[in-house]
Amino acid sequence: MLLSGLLLPTPLQTSNPSRPPISAASLRLRAAILRRAAGGGAAAVPRLALRRRLGVRALDAAQTFDHESQASDLLDRRSKLKIAIIGFGNFGQFLARAFARQGHTLLAHSRSDHSDAAQSLGVSFFRDPHDLCEEHPDVVLLATSILSTDAVLRSLPIQRLRRNTLFVDVLSVKEFPKNLFLQLLPPDFDILCTHPMFGPESGKDGWAGLPFVYEKVRIGDANCRAERCQRFLDIFEREGCRMVEMSCTNHDENAAEIQFLTHTVGRILAKLDLKSTPINTMGYETLLDLVANTCSDSFELYNGLFMYNKNSTELLDRLDVAFDSLKKELFGNLHDILRKQLFESAPSSLERANN
Repeated sequence: MLLSGLLLPTPLQTSNPSRPPISAASLRLRAAILRRAAGGGAAAVPRLALRRRLGVRALDAAQTFDHESQASDLLDRRSKLKIAIIGFGNFGQFLARAFARQGHTLLAHSRSDHSDAAQSLGVSFFRDPHDLCEEHPDVVLLATSILSTDAVLRSLPIQRLRRNTLFVDVLSVKEFPKNLFLQLLPPDFDILCTHPMFGPESGKDGWAGLPFVYEKVRIGDANCRAERCQRFLDIFEREGCRMVEMSCTNHDENAAEIQFLTHTVGRILAKLDLKSTPINTMGYETLLDLVANTCSDSFELYNGLFMYNKNSTELLDRLDVAFDSLKKELFGNLHDILRKQLFESAPSSLERANN
């Protein structure tokens, strides 16, 4: 493109303030040089120099590609995980809703056919665990019942997974799955033991403030593996959970009193077949709610809390002792009252004779 017809009444400002402005006369001179060098050769060098001087340098000029947006999209994709949920029952689906809401890719496998529920949540359901493992998920999440965890883990074709796959459990007991993972998983696999201490009923209105307990049992030294573990934990932190890092041993000690005791009392009250009355107090309403909440969970869960937490047996013994002690205190007071009524309040035969 020739500049012979270019007329500039005022000097052209360059993009670099330290350089002097380009005058119209200078441009005409350069245009003349370009006309002589139109055939190419060494004289074409000034033409390239002029192009560089007149190049668009504004950062906010229209661009063919929005690199900033592309970089943001790439970062967002890298923050997402491919999570395989093993055990897609009530609790697995409950967790999947939050995972899907945050944009993670979800796979699922279960003994029962939950393909319709999976489809409604945007989850890819696999009847065959071999097919699921060949998808190479970043995270394998066990959401099975406590009693079936051992059998399910042994049935997974873990040889089809990537060697550094992260395994996570969400069981209500923690020492049992920790020991099971360490026993059955190859040493290259990462292990994160967790317990969301809420469920579909208690978490139906959101997870804000609800406790999420976890222990990083075995996480590889590579930054990418630590970041993957943190990205999984971030799911629950974004939902507002109260994040509690605690050893599996300490968790089971605390959970025996917090969880197993609650379930035990609720099921004992259920055996009484309590009914609502027209004069319910707030305390009695609390007991009815406790029965409803605990009995909405399966007996299999309650049985698992007993069988796979060694602290539960001790708690039952303490509960028996406490109940016997309370009964003795009640009947002891009753005995004292009866003695007073029989021997202290009634006049003796000698007193009646004297009267």
